[in-house]
Amino acid sequence: MRRGSGETSSLPESHPHPERIDVRCKCICPPYKDHSGHIYNKNVSQKDCDCLHVVEPMPVPGPDVEAYCLRCECKYEERSSVTIKVTIIIYLSILGLLLLYMVYLTLVEPILKRRLLGHSQLIQSDEDIGDHQPFANAHDVLARSRSRANVLNKVEYAQQRWKLQVQEQRKSVFDRHVVLS
Repeated sequence: MRRGSGETSSLPESHPHPERIDVRCKCICPPYKDHSGHIYNKNVSQKDCDCLHVVEPMPVPGPDVEAYCLRCECKYEERSSVTIKVTIIIYLSILGLLLLYMVYLTLVEPILKRRLLGHSQLIQSDEDIGDHQPFANAHDVLARSRSRANVLNKVEYAQQRWKLQVQEQRKSVFDRHVVLS
């Protein structure tokens, strides 16, 4: 079905902007004889949502009107532009918050980490940890986090402990893999 020359839209004069109308009757008429298919839209009441009230001008002559209209499918459509606007505003707000959070994670958080723990404490090499005692500095991190009672330090401690556990798991997996090979 083709949209174009057959599409009509009849709007009352009380609505100067067609995008503000939230109700319409949409008739989809398939090809009939030598007439191509068309989509017709018109702002009518629900009881007048039929081919005879919506399809203007009628593309077929008088005797074929009934046969043509029986093939057309007309639906009354309603939408709430307020609901659509509110949904878009909520969606864009959430997207904006996520964007701000991403900026925070990429720009502000590293600055805060450097300021709180110092740049030298964030970069630890495998030699500092040691092969026999993988949690050698975990006690120091725990002592520092107990002395500072804020939430950021607790999260930092959990992150450091998790990193140490991951490093230990990697070492044990690679050592076992080498031994078993």
